[in-house]
Amino acid sequence: MGELARIGVAIDEELLKRFDTLNEKRGYTNRSEAFRDLIRDALIQESTMSPESPVVGALTLVYDHHVRMLSDKLTEIQHDHHEEIVSTLHVHLDHDHCLEVLVLRGQCGSVQKIADRLISTKGVQHGRLTLTAAG
Repeated sequence: MGELARIGVAIDEELLKRFDTLNEKRGYTNRSEAFRDLIRDALIQESTMSPESPVVGALTLVYDHHVRMLSDKLTEIQHDHHEEIVSTLHVHLDHDHCLEVLVLRGQCGSVQKIADRLISTKGVQHGRLTLTAAG
């Protein structure tokens, strides 16, 4: 980390109270670290906006494994993209439901298309992709 710079920020009193409440709930010991995390998050989001941006992503899928051929379809899609899918984790949530977490790496546009394809597969009940910069 470089040398620290101090800044002043004017914030509506009610907004600041809500921010402090959120920071306390999240365990921040001071506002500075919370502001730094917000800035880092905004910079990461900006750096992953371009389809060519190198990213790493975590995709979570929840599905009913009894849906006909769903497991096979998901596996087939994953094999089609073995270069981008770095790792998978499969968890049995209960008798019927499974959670899969996939780690993907590649260009943002490609990773997003793979995630969209998996999430939109008939029988997937929930899916979410979280991206971060890969460098």
